Amino acid sequence: MASISEVRPSPIAGTWYSSDPDKLAHQIDGFIQQATAPSIKGKIFGLVVPHAGHRYSGATAGIAYRTILGNSYPLVMILSPSHHYYPAQLLSSAHHFYTTPLGNLPVHQEALKLLQKEMRHAGVEIKLVEEDEEHSVEIQLPFLQQALEGEFSILPLMMLDQGQEAVLLLSKALLNVYDRYHPLVIASSDLSHFHSLRTANELDGNMLKMIADFSPDGVLQAEKDGSGSACGAGPIAVALGLAKLAGASGVKVLQHSTSADVTGDSSSVVGYGSAVITF
Repeated sequence: MASISEVRPSPIAGTWYSSDPDKLAHQIDGFIQQATAPSIKGKIFGLVVPHAGHRYSGATAGIAYRTILGNSYPLVMILSPSHHYYPAQLLSSAHHFYTTPLGNLPVHQEALKLLQKEMRHAGVEIKLVEEDEEHSVEIQLPFLQQALEGEFSILPLMMLDQGQEAVLLLSKALLNVYDRYHPLVIASSDLSHFHSLRTANELDGNMLKMIADFSPDGVLQAEKDGSGSACGAGPIAVALGLAKLAGASGVKVLQHSTSADVTGDSSSVVGYGSAVITF
């Protein structure tokens, strides 16, 4: 049996974002530096950020990453949906590193093992996958590499089960990880998909209101009843639920945009939003 590569190869460099390291760094710096620095009160717990190709959602992500520019974290926890099917509720990487054109980032093995232990107690196994095609974790990495100071590790988590019970279990299990490592928490999610601009603005506005209200249940309910939409409703709800357990106290929505801002096509758009969670 072939051994698993230490480094996860990137399936999206050169398509979702530039494969040229100098060009990529320049583009990311542009997204961050061109954003008006938002006024943030309190210490930052985490971010909600979109995960489309940088051309489409980079500016909306950039304003969120502007809030952590120059900060240092030993660990960044990235919560995302899985856009690809696996026979599992929750996934992480079987590789020890993710790679981007800006360099390799280690997967924090101790944090992963601790979470595996916590989830086993809840009856859930985390499936470790090899050479996954998931973009919603990787798309965040160049932003983190350009925004943060110093070295850091990542804990990638991809949710297939985004139901309320799965959200509650993961939120509680992650608290021990949070208390030990005090990571930056990233919830990776786009908003509505392939509606008219008018409908997208309504759906996205409702979802962003639930996020601004600091309501994990509201996020899940809006996705369930169709009043709002987010492909990563589960990851957003986990981030908010974990934030509440960790003592965070507020959420500020930073920006909303759609693909129409780039393409000019308002007939079928994808929505993007960013927010910051604070103590």
